[in-house]
Amino acid sequence: MTKPDPARRSETSRRAVLTAAFDLLQEMPYPQLSIERIAARAGVGKQTIYRWWPSKAAVLLDAFLLLSESAEGAPPELPDTGDLDADLRLVLRATVAELNDPRLEQPMRALATEVAHDAALADAYHERLDGPLKEAKRQRLRSAQDAGQLAEHLDLDLAVDLIWGPVLNRWLQRSGPLTDEYVDRLVATALGGMRP
Repeated sequence: MTKPDPARRSETSRRAVLTAAFDLLQEMPYPQLSIERIAARAGVGKQTIYRWWPSKAAVLLDAFLLLSESAEGAPPELPDTGDLDADLRLVLRATVAELNDPRLEQPMRALATEVAHDAALADAYHERLDGPLKEAKRQRLRSAQDAGQLAEHLDLDLAVDLIWGPVLNRWLQRSGPLTDEYVDRLVATALGGMRP
């Protein structure tokens, strides 16, 4: 008879906790979510959760990281077909689809709120989730810059904010519909000011 593998058991429990947190947010508002409810849904003890995460917001961040993990664990990459307009429209349309997904909306809004109020969580969010995504966006714009499609001295950090910021701002403030047509206008307007 083989002995149980504690690492496998821990990974199974970790995934159960992350899935439970996400599933519970489909059933209740974020303020009602608690470590106790997550533990009960995941079939683990509260102490197991507190051993791995300091708060329900930290659990939620890891749930998003689990969703965004690639099969190979490779850092994120944006498509680079050589057509910057098409690549950005593709990525921004996928972003809009995620923001409009009813299953993701409540957890994403909860995480955005917690990040705004918790400096330690904000640091973890930027280091583990937002930072790698921003680097992928910079790399794609740098490739376009190297190909002469963007101005040579363009500030790529600012360009990332100018391209992706309006989508997130519109979503956070519920200030207008997020549609493919909006994405197309946004890309055309942003790139119009960034070309050589």
